[in-house]
Amino acid sequence: MANECPKVLVAGGVDDKELYLAPEDQQRLASFADWSFVPCKEGALLGTDGQPQDEEAWIERIGDAEAIAIYPGAPNLSAELIERNPTLKIVGELNGDRFAQRIDVEKAWEKGVETVDTTNGSSYPVAEWALGLILVSLRNAGYYMRRFLAGDCRKSRDNPSFLRGELTGKRVGLIGCGHAGRRLVELLRPFNVEISVYDPYLSRALAEALDLRLTSLERVLSQSDAVVCLAPLTPRTEGMIGPAELELIPPGTVLVNVSRGPIIDGEALVERLKRGDIIAGLDVFDPDPIPAGHEITELENVFLSPHIAGVTAASYRRFFTLMVDELQRFFHGYETYYNLTPRSLADRRGHDFAAR
Repeated sequence: MANECPKVLVAGGVDDKELYLAPEDQQRLASFADWSFVPCKEGALLGTDGQPQDEEAWIERIGDAEAIAIYPGAPNLSAELIERNPTLKIVGELNGDRFAQRIDVEKAWEKGVETVDTTNGSSYPVAEWALGLILVSLRNAGYYMRRFLAGDCRKSRDNPSFLRGELTGKRVGLIGCGHAGRRLVELLRPFNVEISVYDPYLSRALAEALDLRLTSLERVLSQSDAVVCLAPLTPRTEGMIGPAELELIPPGTVLVNVSRGPIIDGEALVERLKRGDIIAGLDVFDPDPIPAGHEITELENVFLSPHIAGVTAASYRRFFTLMVDELQRFFHGYETYYNLTPRSLADRRGHDFAAR
């Protein structure tokens, strides 16, 4: 029987409380739980005197709570904490636990404690920015921007993308189709594009439901008008797109990366772009941030943004919105959506990503 008023703690950086915890979501949580905020700073619980406390105080503060959700600034949820707080039923990370670095998930699973992660709250703006970079890259906006900055504000047919500037009806290839990829698919539908996906972790059942064509990395690179990298950075995906893969991209293609820079070999990418026959829209690059004066910033067929795809005020609050959704589902007897499980953790750590 679900607890009618479970005790829930939300812990995180005290200075970021308003950034993460929207008043309406606090009220929603209060409608079904006895919840309280635990002020923290720089990974430590703050005492009543405002001073940082040790882990023992953190463990004791959990008390008889049935749920705890953390965001940056809070201490980790260690094996000892989970072991010594037997009333815990569910723990979660709002933002930043892509690889279960702040929750000892193995201990949680051993004790029957459910683990959830709502980091995917930032996937919404990432998908929007991916769409934006596709559109501006198809028009080679970087070329026009540089001309404007140089004082030439005239339109020109010299732009390499002059005849290829529309998205409607194009072939779009996705490398990775997690939360951001699936959101991007929704945003692309009105453009009547043909979508192909390389993602060994995407189930065929889900691909069928979304009407996606699963294929190889080589086909995505060689047979798309726009290629979008949305894969997570793992030991398997680092350097996944190197010189040989970049050679597969035909002239006239747009390459967008809103994931992580090291997935694409930075030096090889610069050399490919120097030919001037493809256009890139990059929110990330390797190295990241891009050093001042790096040659990538001078290329006319590149549009750059400084790793801002997932950074919006709405996304920070969405992390907590999704966590409240999860807690509401859990304490009302429904399945949670965003679970950390042995399978999801293996996926996130990149086990066999490169193999079908």
